[in-house]
Amino acid sequence: MAAGSYWQKYTVVRDLADFTTRLQAGNLSNCIMRGIDVSLMCVNWESVDTENAVFLGCKFAGIEEEIKLRRKGAQLFAPFIGLPYDPYRTTLYTPSELMSGFDIAHAGNSCYDAQIYRHFSEHGGHDPDIVEALVQRIHDYSIDLAIKDLLGTDPKTGLPTRKAVGFMGGHATRRDDFHYRNTAILARMVARAGYFVVSGGGPGIMEAANLGAYLATADDGALDRAIKILSQVPNFSQPDGSIDPGYVGQALEVLKLYPKGAENLAIPTWFYGHEPVNMFASHVGKYFSNSIREDGLLAISVYGVVFAPGSAATIEEVFINAAQNHYATFNFCSPMMFLGESHYLQSQVYSCLAQQAVGHTYAQMIAISDQPERILEFLQAHPPINFNGHDAGITA
Repeated sequence: MAAGSYWQKYTVVRDLADFTTRLQAGNLSNCIMRGIDVSLMCVNWESVDTENAVFLGCKFAGIEEEIKLRRKGAQLFAPFIGLPYDPYRTTLYTPSELMSGFDIAHAGNSCYDAQIYRHFSEHGGHDPDIVEALVQRIHDYSIDLAIKDLLGTDPKTGLPTRKAVGFMGGHATRRDDFHYRNTAILARMVARAGYFVVSGGGPGIMEAANLGAYLATADDGALDRAIKILSQVPNFSQPDGSIDPGYVGQALEVLKLYPKGAENLAIPTWFYGHEPVNMFASHVGKYFSNSIREDGLLAISVYGVVFAPGSAATIEEVFINAAQNHYATFNFCSPMMFLGESHYLQSQVYSCLAQQAVGHTYAQMIAISDQPERILEFLQAHPPINFNGHDAGITA
């Protein structure tokens, strides 16, 4: 999720206060302004350096002002019209924002999230036309930046300030399943140990991870009470494939009981827009592109990734993560932990990974267990290894 070298010479200005400060100093050179309403401000542009300034989706008083800025060396990208979402947004989503307009009688088909999904589907889905593709890429880049802002960066180590640990696993795992509870228990332990839980943002194992993290600050009996409530509607999908409205309804009951949970992050995609919103994430980085979302989710989980049982998509994520470690793609080697011995041993995924890792640094960063306590111990004992771009064990 790192910005390319071309953009690194720019300073991104994302709020009115920062913009006003720079405006008063008379210098917007090499700045990127995103989604700022300038139309109500009386600006003497002659006194402001706007060479190489870029205005993305900003509003101006009139065409004359825009022409003046272009003549002074600025680039302007007008706001897009007719979209249900803002491609230039500067913050992550929240569950309440995505669920605004939710009507339980209609399984949430009128909520904001559903409106965006309908737009996505009606404009080509994974194969959009050129204008929609451009807008989606701008939106997803905006989400990239918002996630980077949330996690922060330690200038000395290059590691995220928040110790992100990713949780992967099956979206179809029921709320009354052993692996759902086990994942939630581990996620709560991980959050209590000072790590920042990140999931793929969907139902099943992903919801369990966000639930466990959300209840990290609650009493010890909170998780059992929450799962009992949620298990009354254990599966999000009804026989006809539609979302069971009670699935979200039971999550809302848990939120009523525990309205203030710990922070955590979900990173879903409208590629799977038929899935309900994960209600237990405090921050939601929702993407249009599943490939960008999937690779980025693993990339930011620098402190480790937990793989609970899942199907083909989870196996794919295992080996995407393995490739990132194998080639030190982001200059760090991170733990890969499997919460589900029989599942990953019988499928031979674990043995295949272990064989591939022989002779490489990440061979020492792989663990498997059914016990959340052992996974947490391994996580704490294996911080990320910084290669500084070099790993003598790397081969093609």
